[in-house]
Amino acid sequence: MQLNRTIFWHQAAFWQKKIDVFHHALCRLVSWFTLFMVLLTFLIVVLRYGFNLGWIAMQESVMYLHGMVFLLGAAHTLRVNEHVRVDIFYRRFSTKKQARVDIFGSLFLLMPVNIFIFIVSYDYVMRAWRVMEASQEAGGIPAVFLLKSLILLFSFTMLLQGIAEVISNVAKLSLHKQSSVVAGK
Repeated sequence: MQLNRTIFWHQAAFWQKKIDVFHHALCRLVSWFTLFMVLLTFLIVVLRYGFNLGWIAMQESVMYLHGMVFLLGAAHTLRVNEHVRVDIFYRRFSTKKQARVDIFGSLFLLMPVNIFIFIVSYDYVMRAWRVMEASQEAGGIPAVFLLKSLILLFSFTMLLQGIAEVISNVAKLSLHKQSSVVAGK
């Protein structure tokens, strides 16, 4: 029985590491989107006010990049523990208690909310794909369906990171328990 449990936790740690590596790579890509968004915004302003030129697709692309930055970067923000939260009590908790709070939050808030977002958004996104929804603006980007797909990617990546967080925090509790046994507490 102990061997099966050990194998399970080794596999869980393996998948947690894979999820973290995936989100780190996604974050690196998103950071390039941020730079591109800033440069594109600068170009739009220069063209508009310097040369009286403008293209709807270029302006919409900033909106697409903005959506990608926030929706695809959210899981990495969770991974590095930078999400906004009420930290009045949490920061005073022991590592063990913080791990318990994080497990509870992941299992009963993060995961159910993201499953709900995925379920509720699925038909909305699929409808956009069925009609290949495009911008309503003349000269706009003909790929609104791709923008809407970010909603599903957001909930999926957040769910994956939630799983990684639960594994990580259970491991923290397990290590805490093992160190207590070794210390004779």
